[in-house]
Amino acid sequence: MKKQTLSWFAWMALAIPVLSVATPAGLPDFTQLVEQNYQAVVNISTTRTEVASGGRESLPPQFRGLPDDFLRHFFGIDPQQGKRAPERRSQSVGSGFIISEDGYILTNHHVIAEADQVTVRLNDRQEYKAEIVGSDPRTDVALLKVAANNLPVVRTGSSDDLKVGEWVLAIGAPFGLDYTVTAGIVSAKGRSLPDDTYVPFIQTDVAINPGNSGGPLINLNGDVVGINAQIFTRSGGFMGLSFAIPIEIAMNVVDQLRNTGKVERGFLGVQVQEVTSDLARSFNMEKPQGALVAQAYPDTPAEKAGLESGDIILSFNGTVIEKSTDLPPAVGITPLGKTVEIVVLRQGKRMALKTTLAVLDESSPAGAPQKSSMTRSTHLNAQLEEISAEDLKSLNLPFGVGVAEVGDGLAKKNGILEGDVLVSINFQPIRSVKDVDDVLSKAKKGQSLPVRVVRGGRSIFLALVME
Repeated sequence: MKKQTLSWFAWMALAIPVLSVATPAGLPDFTQLVEQNYQAVVNISTTRTEVASGGRESLPPQFRGLPDDFLRHFFGIDPQQGKRAPERRSQSVGSGFIISEDGYILTNHHVIAEADQVTVRLNDRQEYKAEIVGSDPRTDVALLKVAANNLPVVRTGSSDDLKVGEWVLAIGAPFGLDYTVTAGIVSAKGRSLPDDTYVPFIQTDVAINPGNSGGPLINLNGDVVGINAQIFTRSGGFMGLSFAIPIEIAMNVVDQLRNTGKVERGFLGVQVQEVTSDLARSFNMEKPQGALVAQAYPDTPAEKAGLESGDIILSFNGTVIEKSTDLPPAVGITPLGKTVEIVVLRQGKRMALKTTLAVLDESSPAGAPQKSSMTRSTHLNAQLEEISAEDLKSLNLPFGVGVAEVGDGLAKKNGILEGDVLVSINFQPIRSVKDVDDVLSKAKKGQSLPVRVVRGGRSIFLALVME
């Protein structure tokens, strides 16, 4: 029995080394990339002052029923005079990387936002107090500066050359664990996220967790191609959907922050939407492409260029616009004062327009109008209302009728909702209920008509398929 046991272990000792050398073919070796870049990756820690909630509700439950005098004496809270809002210090960690030997460092805006103090720790454990040169919330990019020289730096590359399926790796400090390396592939490019329309994100399946924010995304050439910025998660941790800011976007912000201390980006003055397959048919297009102009706002570069609602932007300043989300980044990185060419499709004809961009303004159009004088459209089976000239002006509209009630029929089937403002059908202006029925009475069965509506202050196009 003893000999059989020894021989079995001897067999396992021979077998295990053979199994351990079997590795999947074609997988990259990241060791050189890590050695090339890790010294230029930094840990960023911040402290900020937060105001805690005051009053009885800020106390543990067992103390909330104490008398007022007790609260004043022991807790400094006067329920009769208002709430005291005590201050507390909070800390957070993130990542960054050095882009110049004299101490300029890139990270995310959200890593250093509202920070009272920013500390940068290098790979050799040296620490520096960092100056915030500037930051840009729209792109989530921040530039720091430390008083040091001869620092190791990363080499920046081009995200344009990335291909979906290509290997990339990240270096950062997830959960404060310094210089953690993770790898994966590029899952998609040009990904648009809510409230981040000026950034065409690189989507990857690289494991990114809290603390990785601001760290570099590196390709197999050892070049930084992005800044790891966001994750999609239901658990608070990694779920296979990570997003990085393209390095070209970040370096454009860096140049502006270093030169002027602020970021200015181009503003065209249009509201656009996706061209769906139904809308493409209504515009007699062979395939869905471009950015559909739902509204061109007055006194903007768009209006000066001659852009109109219903135009489909096919290219902007030489950049092909395949989908509506391609337009904002193309506009945002275009230098101010430069004359740009916009190629559009207008009612089946291609045409080129030119304009000069203005500086982006944060103002937004007005809200919903007030309506009166209702009439029913028999074709739509919807109750429509006249809109006052004042309310039309507040919506930047020359004409339109309001939708007060939608019954079963053509309007409901094609997505027209109560509260919408009908502006045009098949490019014909709608000034009254009669205009609606006149246009629809001339349409053929099965024909798809583009319908422009304003919904919640925003202009959109719908495809109305006649029955």
